[in-house]
Amino acid sequence: MKDYSCLRDIQADLYAGSLSLPDLVNSYLGSIEKLQHNPIFLEVWDEEARAEAEAIQMKITNKTAGVLAGMVIGIKDNICYAGHKVSAASRILEGFESLYSATVVERLLAADALIIGRLNCDEFAMGSSNENSAYGAVLNPLNEKLVTGGSSGGSAAAVAAGCCLIALGSDTGGSIRQPASFCGVVGLKPTYGRVSRHGLIAFASSFDQIGPFAKDVEDISAVMSVISGQDPFDQTSSVTPVPARIPKSDRQTYRIGYIQECFDSEGLDPEIRSKHNSLIDGLRADGHHIDAVSIPELPYLVPAYYILTTAEASSNLSRFDGIHYGYRSKKAHDIDSTYTLSRSEAFGKEVKRRIMLGTFVLSAGYYDAYYAKAQKVRRILTDRTNKLLEDFDFLLSPTTPGTAFEFGSKGDDPLKMYLEDIYTVHANLTGIPAISLPLFKHSQSGMPFGAQFSSASFSEEKLLGFAHTLMNKVSLEA
Repeated sequence: MKDYSCLRDIQADLYAGSLSLPDLVNSYLGSIEKLQHNPIFLEVWDEEARAEAEAIQMKITNKTAGVLAGMVIGIKDNICYAGHKVSAASRILEGFESLYSATVVERLLAADALIIGRLNCDEFAMGSSNENSAYGAVLNPLNEKLVTGGSSGGSAAAVAAGCCLIALGSDTGGSIRQPASFCGVVGLKPTYGRVSRHGLIAFASSFDQIGPFAKDVEDISAVMSVISGQDPFDQTSSVTPVPARIPKSDRQTYRIGYIQECFDSEGLDPEIRSKHNSLIDGLRADGHHIDAVSIPELPYLVPAYYILTTAEASSNLSRFDGIHYGYRSKKAHDIDSTYTLSRSEAFGKEVKRRIMLGTFVLSAGYYDAYYAKAQKVRRILTDRTNKLLEDFDFLLSPTTPGTAFEFGSKGDDPLKMYLEDIYTVHANLTGIPAISLPLFKHSQSGMPFGAQFSSASFSEEKLLGFAHTLMNKVSLEA
């Protein structure tokens, strides 16, 4: 079977009769079977997928299929699907079956997309390497000695390995864009509120955003045109109209600002800096207006992000208490021991660390010193960013300071891992959309790394149009 990398080619062959959806699904299932040693999928719904493929194939034959017919999707294990297990890769939800579907799932199914399984991730989406999953770390399909990135590492790996065409992840501080960079695929974090969070197991509610992974920007656009839009079940979802798919070509020239502090960062790999400088030169040669811009708050972004997200996490995760649903300790003998033992036994180390940190920064005597100051940093950053985006169409930075690293190489120091988010948390703190494009390969490791472009809130159509043109123009460099 052909190696399909975009929905356009799949649908052309499906409607021409040279491909059947059941055969395509079986091909993906075969790819998953070959990678059983790698816990990319926590569960594959193979029989259900085959039955659904037959039903959608009938619609294709009758010319009544939805716009996403032929699209095979994996969903991150923190997105609910009625009648299916969801665990957020945590023991505390082991065996739990969702009673309802996330809005994104309902919209995908209504468009005749086919969901093939649930994908591994860092526990409760807390991590930058996928090493925090209760069910084992996902191996990078490009080099299994290296991490996939996190928290949506399973989603990025599934697309990179050809186990599905599209995967959904969630991005709280870079959890789509960082693994996209490490695995050599496209990853989009939409504007906060563009995509409903109903049915997404919360980590930090004012940061979390569902978004897609793909190999093709047009497929990102196709998914976004279906899953975006206001949802009565999510009061933070926006009423802003959802644009159509991106134009076939985008010949405009744009004003692009590259964030100087990102390029000057001591932790940035010299080759990543060099190749981004070459990209800037190429964009300028193409007629784009390129200038350096300054975000002097960069050193404060990671501290502010972790103070705010852990505070929200400590509240959101209080519902997992051994009483309502999920894991309950067999050693518990009263209400206090039920709470304490259930959470102590079932939560992983990183989740416990973030709950404790979040509880600390919200506690009496520390709230103003930490949480309130972090909120002020967020406001200052948002105002500065919005001002910059009045003068520039896009902001450019590397997605990550380095390429995918070896398992365990960050040691026991959580700060080293947290600094992996240094370039990505900006978009989450401000709520703007950002995309990682797999434009480069590192000459020494041979691993990919991405360029990150962000734009003003609810400007995904312009961002994707530019990304589509750039991806067609710039081949993956050696």
